[in-house]
Amino acid sequence: MLNVLLWLPLAVALVAVLLPRRAVAPFSFLGSLVTLALAIALVVDFDSSIPGLQHEVSESWIPDLGISYALGVDGISLFLVLLTALLWSASFAFAAFRQPERRRNYFFMLGLAETATLGAFLAQDLVLFVLFFDLMLVPFFFLIGAYGTGNRVQATIKMMIYTLVGSLLMLVGAIATGILVADETGELSFALADLRANVLSEGTQAWIFCFFAAAFLVKMPAVPLHGWVPDAYRAAPLPALALLSGVLSKVAAYGFLRVVFPIFPDAAIEFQELVMIVAVASILYGSVMAFTQSNLRMIIAYSSIAQMGFITLGLFALTADGADGAVLHMINHGLVAWPVFFIIALLAERYGSEDLREMGGGALRAPVFATLFIIVTLALLAMPGSANFIGEFYILNAVFQTKVVYAIVASTGIAMAAFYALRMYQRTMHNRLPEGKTSREIGLRDGVVLAPMVAVIVGLALYPGLVLERGEASVQDKVGAVLAAAECEERFYAQDGEGTQPGVAGIELDCE
Repeated sequence: MLNVLLWLPLAVALVAVLLPRRAVAPFSFLGSLVTLALAIALVVDFDSSIPGLQHEVSESWIPDLGISYALGVDGISLFLVLLTALLWSASFAFAAFRQPERRRNYFFMLGLAETATLGAFLAQDLVLFVLFFDLMLVPFFFLIGAYGTGNRVQATIKMMIYTLVGSLLMLVGAIATGILVADETGELSFALADLRANVLSEGTQAWIFCFFAAAFLVKMPAVPLHGWVPDAYRAAPLPALALLSGVLSKVAAYGFLRVVFPIFPDAAIEFQELVMIVAVASILYGSVMAFTQSNLRMIIAYSSIAQMGFITLGLFALTADGADGAVLHMINHGLVAWPVFFIIALLAERYGSEDLREMGGGALRAPVFATLFIIVTLALLAMPGSANFIGEFYILNAVFQTKVVYAIVASTGIAMAAFYALRMYQRTMHNRLPEGKTSREIGLRDGVVLAPMVAVIVGLALYPGLVLERGEASVQDKVGAVLAAAECEERFYAQDGEGTQPGVAGIELDCE
């Protein structure tokens, strides 16, 4: 199933290139629905009582270099795969209804991007993960550079410089990890399970951790490595931008859980406070900048920086609750980000601008559109009762138990989110309708795209346990690796490093 799920989007994209121009969009959209159906089947078939990987695929790929074609899904990646398939289907629908120029190239790039993103979530070999992680850049380079607006070339180059530097550092770190582990074991392997079983020394972990963290923090993005964001968000076409914000940033956060925690646990402990400072800075900076903006894209751009800060904070609380909340918040933010950008596109079509100062009265004669928008807005500001609230509650609860000061400061981001989210809704939906503009109800074709996304947001708010229950065992396993390292270090100093000690989270520790 994983092989079909992974390569189907690319296969559909290749076939679409050969079809008549008129058939490209509907064929691509139907292909994305098949991918979504497979992702849903994967969730239905998932056994939450099994803590490890399921539907594993493991084949030798480049044996001389120890690289394998290894795929698998667990409770962490399961709903991220589903999120990817869902948001790509929505973006295919958005593009199919509006028929972009050079549509063969456009839909091919969307398909390639979906396969690369799914590959990053499914890869169980470190080199394979890095390859998919880097491959994601290629289609977005063309989507923004060729289909964007404004200073799209400058924005694309800036984004590529930032992300390529981080990706190259990660590649160096991945190669170094495999080689250094091979020096100890005598066998070269980049399989994540093999690397986890042979943890490197603390000093070596520290510098490799910095390489991986740089790549992930740029992609998220986090302050102060967010310099590419303003230009890219202004220039990107909205379907691509919705995917960039809703899914690609989650690959970076996922990388901390999948790669960094189990393979570099000592470094995660050593740099915990530094990363948490970065996370809090991202929350404050993103929140403050969001309510100083008048451009709708930039409000959501800076809001995304703040939300990714919450996710990073939850991960580096280094507790199971914090990581559970971070995984749930990844899903929540992706589900909210896509509808928000779609609504921005609809507003821009109505007003001929994305500036709040040129909008107003959007709810007049548009009760359905206003209702869908208010549901998305309340989810964005994490209104109690929404799934976003549950995710942030888990995160802040974990941080209050470990780093109280960080939790108090981060909590101010929630209040600021309420301000800029409600301001965005009020300015666009209410006030006086601008002269020469008319308010109209959402059309059937756009409603068919937006309404299911809003329904998913409401459904997850009613049952967040759908994600939490299936991810709990996998999250505890990854965080348990870091807790185990901390326990070993504590007992080493207490007992001179002698003996095998019982572990945490069900893990046996060899602390010698």
